[in-house]
Amino acid sequence: MDFEFSSEQEMLRNESRKFLEKNCSLEKVREVMEGKKGFSPEMWKQVTELGWTALVIPENYGGIGMTLVDLVVVMEEMGRALFPSPFLFNLMATFALLEAGSEEQKQKYLPAIASGECVSTFAFAEPGDLVDIHGINAEAKPDGDGFVLNGTKMFVGYAHAAKLIIAPFQTSKTEKSGDGITLFLIDPQDPGVKITMLKGLDLTRKNCEVTFTDVKMGKERILGGKDQGGLVFKKVLNKGTISLCAEMIGGAEGVFAKSVEYAKIREQFGRPIGSFQGIKHPLAETYVEIELAKGLTYYTALALEQDLPDVDISVSQAKAAISDTFTRAGMDSILIHGGVGYTWECDVHLFLRRAKWSEYTLGDATYHRERIAQLMGM
Repeated sequence: MDFEFSSEQEMLRNESRKFLEKNCSLEKVREVMEGKKGFSPEMWKQVTELGWTALVIPENYGGIGMTLVDLVVVMEEMGRALFPSPFLFNLMATFALLEAGSEEQKQKYLPAIASGECVSTFAFAEPGDLVDIHGINAEAKPDGDGFVLNGTKMFVGYAHAAKLIIAPFQTSKTEKSGDGITLFLIDPQDPGVKITMLKGLDLTRKNCEVTFTDVKMGKERILGGKDQGGLVFKKVLNKGTISLCAEMIGGAEGVFAKSVEYAKIREQFGRPIGSFQGIKHPLAETYVEIELAKGLTYYTALALEQDLPDVDISVSQAKAAISDTFTRAGMDSILIHGGVGYTWECDVHLFLRRAKWSEYTLGDATYHRERIAQLMGM
């Protein structure tokens, strides 16, 4: 199988990297992360003009109509730059609309998402369960022709800036996994929706707790049909996870490059520290692990695009691999930089914070290895 990127994809990578190097330096990242909004509206407008928010949206909805593999290219470059934005969460909401939206819903939301006018997010995690479909305890009870929503969603990315929240709720109690779940299209301004900002480890991300108290929803706000959200939810998690994997690869490469650069210029005993086995061997191992995670991520993006039968296992293999690798790359970089690596002024700790946030978002390595075992019937 040919894993070479096309000339168009390489051009997309190069242009994305050039834009981020020019407009999203780590100094700019620090400036943005200290603000309450958590992203730069100016930069968000620029990336929408570049078409990033429209990448996977079909042309008839105002998008570009590119593939998940094309998206992976851009996500890598975002990760390398620690790009602070709602992009990942906006993307997951886009996947949900593409997967299950009615024609009316797609026409209403997708052009606005593509243009950047509608920042959207996908609220899936709940207290006590951060990823699994079995953890959906928030309930939507019938109320005439509609429903009343009650429950709490945790670590909802950029809910404070969103115009649309897509969230799964339990609408029927069944023994079969994934059944009885319904997705709803929620306006953050709906009465009964309360959004609270959370303090997180990754300062370049903004996460919120969203509480629903007797929030009334008409049936037109259902995405994909009553009790039909389970399969859609799983597909969104798979595509969101592999998108995050691509971003994590970029982050691992970014902090790895900083480690290599420092190992070349920092001298001890009259020579660069990169010449010592205790430095160059961990760097070599990290490089190999990044390349392994790349291969798994690229293949899985292609498998998801073609809806191949082994996608669930492939997603978990990729996420487990890059979760370990990115965290290790960040921790090793702190050690290689020595005492200065622990200071606020040193940028490598920003990568480690991103690595730890990304490790646990959408399931850590332990969760995904257990998932692989279950899928293999072990």
